[in-house]
Amino acid sequence: MAESKSSKNTSTESSLPVGLKTPLHQFLTSMQQEQDLSPNTLEAYRRDLSRYLLELAARDVKSPDQATSQHIMKLLHHLRDLGLSPATLARNLSSIKRFHSFLVVRGACRHNPAESLEPPKLERKLPDFLTVEEIARLMQAPSTDEPLGLRDRAILELLYASGLRVSELITLERTHLLLDTGLLRVLGKGVRERLVPIGRQAIACVEAYLREGRPLLSAPHSDETVFLNFQGRGLSRMSIWNITQSAAEKAALEKRISPHTLRHSFATHLLEGGANLRDIQELLGHADISTTQIYAHIDTKYLKEIHRIYHPRG
Repeated sequence: MAESKSSKNTSTESSLPVGLKTPLHQFLTSMQQEQDLSPNTLEAYRRDLSRYLLELAARDVKSPDQATSQHIMKLLHHLRDLGLSPATLARNLSSIKRFHSFLVVRGACRHNPAESLEPPKLERKLPDFLTVEEIARLMQAPSTDEPLGLRDRAILELLYASGLRVSELITLERTHLLLDTGLLRVLGKGVRERLVPIGRQAIACVEAYLREGRPLLSAPHSDETVFLNFQGRGLSRMSIWNITQSAAEKAALEKRISPHTLRHSFATHLLEGGANLRDIQELLGHADISTTQIYAHIDTKYLKEIHRIYHPRG
């Protein structure tokens, strides 16, 4: 039977010198009894500190009081070279800092060698996005000869044309579609409303779905939700994910994509086209603007013009 992580860590601890093992046990016991930590958090401390103390033992350090900031930085560099993420490195350093702080308070250490050390800066991974050519292939994937295909094409076009979040898409109601003016009323995060322009191609696809697809999916129990499943009910987040995945497979896209990929592609293509960050922020709904501010201060004609000029399918 496979050995559990906990048993492996216990085995690691047993190989430590007494001068390192005893402080570790004292720290973990204190964390468990006094801090009421979850088993997962406690296990993370055990794992991080066992690794750290083994490194000290390998350098002939007999007690935590002999550890230096150089010892800690060498460990972090070693872990980085092994491919551990910046977030994991930061957590390891946090564990080491807390361990030494505990020992200083207990009088077992004269100083905390990790106190002045800064955690590695977290690198922000650039989100994946599709090229304009890949977008075109993706949009052609659904078959528009049947209701679900009309729906899926409208969903993909709308996600890319507007940069909507999935949560915003699945809560769209028919009264939110201001297609005559080329706008959507979107209820975003924090129950904030904004107006979002959409391009001609997305409008045409949504209109085709409303005219030829949705009536065949609608049922007596259906509400005003725009996008329905075959039972006449609103779609879930997972449904949108499945629709996106299915279209990507049909389009033979090699990239792993999600609905959020279309949001990133929307922003990236606007930026590449020359739109400024403030306009893109407004379109994505990142600005903290209330409903009344939207109608009073946002120049929707200007945003529509920005969308028309810079969006590939505007």
